[in-house]
Amino acid sequence: MMQPVSLFWFRRDLRVEDNRGLFEALQKGIPVQPVFIFDTNILNDLEEKVDRRVEFIHQALFQLHTQLQQIGAGLDVRVGEPLKIFYDLLKEYTVKNVFTNHDYEPYALERDAAVKAFLESQGVAFHSFKDQVLLEKNEVVKEDGKPYTVFTPYARRWKATLSKEHVKSYPSEKLISACASFGGADFPALATIGFLSAGLPYPSSKWQTDTIKEYKEKRDFPAVKGTTQLGVHLRFGTISVRSLARQAGPLNETFLNELIWRDFYHMILWHFPHVVGNSFRPAYDAIQWRNNQHEFQAWCDGQTGYPIVDAGMRELNSTGYMHNRVRMIVASFLTKHLLVDWRWGEAYFAKKLLDFDLAANNGGWQWAAGSGCDAAPYFRVFNPYLQTQKFDPDLHYIRRWVPEFEELTYTRPIVEHDFARKRCLEVYAKALKPA
Repeated sequence: MMQPVSLFWFRRDLRVEDNRGLFEALQKGIPVQPVFIFDTNILNDLEEKVDRRVEFIHQALFQLHTQLQQIGAGLDVRVGEPLKIFYDLLKEYTVKNVFTNHDYEPYALERDAAVKAFLESQGVAFHSFKDQVLLEKNEVVKEDGKPYTVFTPYARRWKATLSKEHVKSYPSEKLISACASFGGADFPALATIGFLSAGLPYPSSKWQTDTIKEYKEKRDFPAVKGTTQLGVHLRFGTISVRSLARQAGPLNETFLNELIWRDFYHMILWHFPHVVGNSFRPAYDAIQWRNNQHEFQAWCDGQTGYPIVDAGMRELNSTGYMHNRVRMIVASFLTKHLLVDWRWGEAYFAKKLLDFDLAANNGGWQWAAGSGCDAAPYFRVFNPYLQTQKFDPDLHYIRRWVPEFEELTYTRPIVEHDFARKRCLEVYAKALKPA
């Protein structure tokens, strides 16, 4: 009979270091076999077969597999539907436990519930742990036990709640020798999974102390390197958010607030799953969006005639990244100037962003549209020209991405700002007026 093992199921935690669920698995005294499933329920929805997020995951998994090979272990990588994969794994291994880390998205919750039910029906225990965020679910709530829907009081309570226990390290890397010896299949090529390489570099997972220290002063200026660009690493867990909070959090409160915003949006998604596909504030679902397909395409292509908007969209299309300040500007422009449904913009970002995260992306778009929790009021319409004067005064960012903006060949503005602002206020007011 085969040696009993625990399986550790990697998902949004693609690292050996400071991995809570992996740490718990390795402590059990049973050899641990790490697995990863390329979930076809997700992959089949991706239109582009050159998807840099899939490529990023593939590269991160290869690094994991290489680390594990050095101790005679390895990563068992599968492609398929998770439930079917676990059915196969239970036939191939003598599985006693399955360990993993929490995922909070609606599909993930449904998937995990089905996997857990199947495993328990087979006498296999399913253990899941918090690893992706610092404080989750009901850990930060109001005095009456209800969830916060405004960020500032949430952040205040978050800071009062956070303790050393919440940011402590789980040194899974020190226990990694407890992994089972691996005699499985070779690591699959990206093409085997059905995807192709773009061959482009990714942001580094190494953050600079100076970037964190100067974060408050520089983070709003897209022409300077004032942000860490760690989003993709937090998204896929190639770095530990606990480690980042321990080391970087004390250096700059504004940076720490960004980690709190991340927890806030995950908490909102957990408590209010209707935000997926619907406005957090139901009244905003009555807005009569124009949804002009031609104008939406011009926005996607960075051809609106507004240089700061076009620069952001071209940066996104070229790199999979967009500066945070510019994300707010382009989202406001789409929803307020063009009156295109925020869900269209949300879906476009979901296709293009390397660091796409359902909770944060949804929260950001609903904030811009005014429909979300703690959102910008609907009558706040960003003026792209003033935003440019304030945050790209020397036009370095615009010149990089829209070099033709001073030429006669440059696209004329798709809509006049004052007209668009007035139209937006009228449409919103009509939808939101009391019955």
